[in-house]
Amino acid sequence: MRILGVNAVFHDPAAALVVDGEIVAAAEEERFTRRKHGKRPVPFAAWEMPEQAAAWCLERAGLRPDQLDAVGYSYDPALVDHSLGALDPSSEELRTDYARRAPAFLRTALPGLDPSIVRFVRHHLAHAASAALAAPLGDAAVLVADGRGESSSYLAGEYRDGKFVELAAQRLPHSLGLMYEDLTEHLGFARSSDEYKVMALASYGTPRFLDEFRELLYTTGDGGFRTEPVDWARYAPAVTGGRLGPDHADLTASVQRRLEEVLLELTRWLHRQTGQQDLTLAGGIALNCVANTRLHAEGPFDRIWVQPASGDAGTALGAALQLAAEFGERAAPMHRADLGREWTDAELEAVLRTADLRYSRPADVATEVAAALAADQVVAWFQGRAEYGPRALGHRSLLAHPGRAANLERLNDVKGREQFRPVAPMVRADRAAEIFGRGPLPSPYMLFVHDVAPDWQDRLPAVTHVDGTARVQTVDPADDPLTARMLTEFDRRTGVPVVVNTSLNTAGRPMVDSPRDALECFGSAPIDVLAIGPFLVRRR
Repeated sequence: MRILGVNAVFHDPAAALVVDGEIVAAAEEERFTRRKHGKRPVPFAAWEMPEQAAAWCLERAGLRPDQLDAVGYSYDPALVDHSLGALDPSSEELRTDYARRAPAFLRTALPGLDPSIVRFVRHHLAHAASAALAAPLGDAAVLVADGRGESSSYLAGEYRDGKFVELAAQRLPHSLGLMYEDLTEHLGFARSSDEYKVMALASYGTPRFLDEFRELLYTTGDGGFRTEPVDWARYAPAVTGGRLGPDHADLTASVQRRLEEVLLELTRWLHRQTGQQDLTLAGGIALNCVANTRLHAEGPFDRIWVQPASGDAGTALGAALQLAAEFGERAAPMHRADLGREWTDAELEAVLRTADLRYSRPADVATEVAAALAADQVVAWFQGRAEYGPRALGHRSLLAHPGRAANLERLNDVKGREQFRPVAPMVRADRAAEIFGRGPLPSPYMLFVHDVAPDWQDRLPAVTHVDGTARVQTVDPADDPLTARMLTEFDRRTGVPVVVNTSLNTAGRPMVDSPRDALECFGSAPIDVLAIGPFLVRRR
């Protein structure tokens, strides 16, 4: 079976292709259009068809649209409840109408596609499939939590022999994700895209409003929960271009802590119902790596696997995997997240020549980059296939020396980010345990936080957050020998087996995807070295 999955509702439009159970390609539309989260600057921006991502996925596999057996669309308009007036029904009606017309839109985007093969997949079921069917675990429990699907915000159950068994769901308006979005907006950030900033800010506060939020957000004992309306201004004033203060940090810490407690209660309930040893997670809430670590440390499951593209982009993959399962195909496990575009060395060199840039081809680019990092230079690292999901995992990354405290501010300046936001460490998998604790290891997708060992915190000031943690990415030499060799060479020069790894982009821009994107970022930001494939470009 050749199955294309598509997400085109809410935000982060994306496409993914599954052939005979194998994940062949997956990409977000923003990487092609260069519009972050795929949004156009007009009111209809949240519902964009991933035309370029879908076309590329087919091109990657050498397929034509008329050769597809099915297309999974990760939203089912038949499940929408328009009586939810508090959630802007006019907007929901537009979204539902857009979804209903999806077959026609897809036919326009993919000429030759038979619209009769398009199937709607429930939004949260697509999330669930993206986790449980992609995880290298076999049968597992699955928990999905985000802002909203068609008429719900949460789904819990398990997969047995490729079939989903639903155990609980939560109808709107109660939503963990929407409550977190409301807080995000109250703090002056962009809702539906800046929640990670709130998570970072929480580490600077104390949860002094926790008892009150236990009355506003609570579980119901049957696998569900309630979210009561919150008067946010009661705790801290709204931020509209002003400065964040201690009250804002304390409010954020309180909501973050209560979210963690509720997730723990929900997973304990799910464990009692399923008896499963493994838990898989997806949905926007699953990108909350602080909560994920608490589930790992205090929850009832032996192992937790989080879909790297847990946001709505991941539902494209989930829709394809769910249809494959329904057709009787067993999905192959997802062992890597680099599922996007790549370029040959010849193609990269052609781009450099066209740009009329002075470049070199060293004997080993990993060794040269390690030397540049040891000399405290900032390096743009563009290697192999692009990542699927929001994390830079050593393919479209910005690297720096973690032992220089000033590099946190330096990188936030390069990227145009708030200074309270941390950057992450990248470490060889075989060295991680001596430096990082509490969170699960290995951690290849940067979806958990880990305690930095006390004797390493002073040696890694750039990546140690204010609370003594770091969001770690481990690198297995078998999966990524080039990046592992760069880490080894850096360690040989500095005695530190860790480098800073943050996404290769600047504020308001999607992560770099193409060679041209890399050159534009290098040319517009104070980056010292661009390592693009086997080539090096140094700032004059």
